[in-house]
Amino acid sequence: MTKLPGNAGVSLLGDKSLEFYRDPVSFCQQRIEKHRSRMFLCRLMNRPTAFICSVQGMRELLCEKSSLFLKDPTDLMTNIIFNLSINFPFPTPHALNTKSVYTAFKSLGTELVLGLFLNVRAEKQPELFQEISQLCTQHWHGLISAPVNVKVPMWSSGFSIALDARNKLMDIIKDKLENDKEGFVGSLGSLPLPDSSSAAQHLLLFISALIPKALASLLTSFTLALARRQAAEDPDYLCRVLLEVQRLWPPFIGGRRIADQDSTLMGFHVPKDFGVIYISHAVHRDPEVFQEPDAFLPERWSGRNEGHEHFLCSFGNGPRSCIGAKLTNVFLKEACVYLLNNFDWCLDPPVQNLEYKWLPVSRPANPPTVTFTQRDHTLSVYFCEGF
Repeated sequence: MTKLPGNAGVSLLGDKSLEFYRDPVSFCQQRIEKHRSRMFLCRLMNRPTAFICSVQGMRELLCEKSSLFLKDPTDLMTNIIFNLSINFPFPTPHALNTKSVYTAFKSLGTELVLGLFLNVRAEKQPELFQEISQLCTQHWHGLISAPVNVKVPMWSSGFSIALDARNKLMDIIKDKLENDKEGFVGSLGSLPLPDSSSAAQHLLLFISALIPKALASLLTSFTLALARRQAAEDPDYLCRVLLEVQRLWPPFIGGRRIADQDSTLMGFHVPKDFGVIYISHAVHRDPEVFQEPDAFLPERWSGRNEGHEHFLCSFGNGPRSCIGAKLTNVFLKEACVYLLNNFDWCLDPPVQNLEYKWLPVSRPANPPTVTFTQRDHTLSVYFCEGF
């Protein structure tokens, strides 16, 4: 066994969390170059942590050795999600004409998950829909803030607000579970759940901001990628485009595990209780697997990388991957087909700063402006902040 390159430093003083959160992509790239290795050691969240930036390491961690690294199983409800019918509520052009691309697609994702999982439709219960949407946002923003639960007169910490939002969401969910007998909520009653709170906990996960943000991230990247290329309507080519979008612009930066025992990854020794984080952005640009890793090349998925979809880890990988991945892909394909069939679009102005930010969800740091024109050319829709 070989010692991990890098240094975990000393407790607190050696922690690199702030540097990582500021720019995770540069953080990893600098250390890959420094150590000449796509796996290295740093201190993250005050724990010695191995960073994995290669396909080989990711596959070992999430597939071959997944039982050696702790993560709560999340596959309880996989079987019932995909038996439900989905009414795709794509927004009308009029409803979108004052929003940025990312904001518009996030609204679409929110409408999808609340309608599917809670039977709450924006057009039928607008007040409840807005209340849940706001609570989900507060819950998400608080959870990614510093975990400090503080309340003083006229001010509460983000984490405290998140806890309050969670309690209110749980009350709404429990009421739905007791009184709704149709759709996804009604289906939960037939599941062998371990205790009475399990259904509510899982629904909280499903309606969280994660799915809308993932969908918004991927749809935004899709529109920006094809705004610079000829739009393709061939179904097979569209699938390759979406794989390439997911490869280059994964919605989430990665995932974290804890070593349950001494182990090895990529031949390096990983002691018990070490953290291990896989960085999807770096894994997806592993030059050993993806030639010209920084180039947008959908055709790679019908050539050298055909059948290599399992090398992606936007939603995890292996037996404990995200159960929402398939559902998100269904939403994503439906939305993209709708866009391709009904709109032409382009960046407006043609040259914009499309540099990405990667936390908490990947998207352009500066909201891009895109002109959408209906195929019948009777209406132009502008997606931009403050238009």
